[in-house]
Amino acid sequence: MEQYYEAKTAYLKDTTDVDLLIWFGRRTAYLGNYEDAIAIYSMGIQRFPREVRLYRHRGHRYISLREFDKAIADLEHGAELIQGTPNEIEPDGMPNAMNIPVSTLHGNIWYHLGLAYYLNHDFENAYRAYLNCRESGENPDNIVSSTHWLYMIQRRLGNKAIADSLLLPIEDGMEVIENTNYYDLCKFYKGLIRVDALSSTTGSSAASDAVSYGLANWYLYEGQQEKRLELLKAILGRDSWTSFGYIAAESDLLQMKLLDSLNTK
Repeated sequence: MEQYYEAKTAYLKDTTDVDLLIWFGRRTAYLGNYEDAIAIYSMGIQRFPREVRLYRHRGHRYISLREFDKAIADLEHGAELIQGTPNEIEPDGMPNAMNIPVSTLHGNIWYHLGLAYYLNHDFENAYRAYLNCRESGENPDNIVSSTHWLYMIQRRLGNKAIADSLLLPIEDGMEVIENTNYYDLCKFYKGLIRVDALSSTTGSSAASDAVSYGLANWYLYEGQQEKRLELLKAILGRDSWTSFGYIAAESDLLQMKLLDSLNTK
């Protein structure tokens, strides 16, 4: 909360500084106030219509609110704006244990665009976006996170050979800092580790939801629908409403008409 008040105070002292506005929006979102954060970014877009970071962050928070079409519109526009521009490291609002930022502006635009399409079950466009995400940087964290989604997309499309070919960059000993769960899932897909070596699929966290969702999809590919449904429903029984694994599980169950309506926690 202290960081939120600091960001708000800094912005109110100089409302012409787009960086201060972005951090005000980010700190607002970290408190779970997504509609307020979207309003801040929208205000910024009116004043700075070509500031790509505003579309990137607003698109992310539209995903949090399950407004996938709006997220796609923002992130596709962001993808247009970054064409021909140099990539840049994106500073972390919640630093990892090593305090080393591992994501980039271009990578985050393509990653969240791919996710928004995936959640709409538009796998072809999701695949395009995640390929661009993987090509946006050679950082191991970027490689494993994008490869995880690329693999799942091709398996869901029934293209096992293509999916397996996408695992070529995955090796033992990669220096992954944040996305260790995606890394473990990629190693599992490649046969480098067994299923019992995956991290815990219990507890309420983005990490456990990611593992559970990846494993649920694995059961789908292997024709074990009951195990898949068990894991998807277990994810929705957790208190992690904003994790990508949770939102993906929710989206799949809605598509299967196994949920009457979206949870609105």
